[in-house]
Amino acid sequence: MSPGQIAALVAAGAFVLLVLVLAIVAVKAARFFDEATIAMRKAHENTDPLFTEANTTLTHVNTQLERVDGITANARAVTGNVSALTSLFTATLGGPLVKAAALSYGVSKAVKARRKAAEQPNKHAKRRPKRGAK
Repeated sequence: MSPGQIAALVAAGAFVLLVLVLAIVAVKAARFFDEATIAMRKAHENTDPLFTEANTTLTHVNTQLERVDGITANARAVTGNVSALTSLFTATLGGPLVKAAALSYGVSKAVKARRKAAEQPNKHAKRRPKRGAK
């Protein structure tokens, strides 16, 4: 055998090994893609019930939010009514009520001062006489 033929046989053997390695890689890639396809199908099958339940949950949440909106609107109306009632009370009874409270406070202070003065008759005896008074 000549050296050219030996080189051709070595090259053919290397080519056969290369084809075998590529075939093994291709088979493994095919298995990988098959498994990936199966996994995606299973994930897709499991997502339908999940999305259905999520949609149902969102529907219930929206219903509850509508109820909360109604309650909030009623609370806003009650707050407005209380504010109007407070303003009405302040306008009609606030002024006279404050005046009556001030009058009762003043009367009670005056009564206390008279009682205190009655209990201490000589309280003002130590005062100096006025100028010009004899």
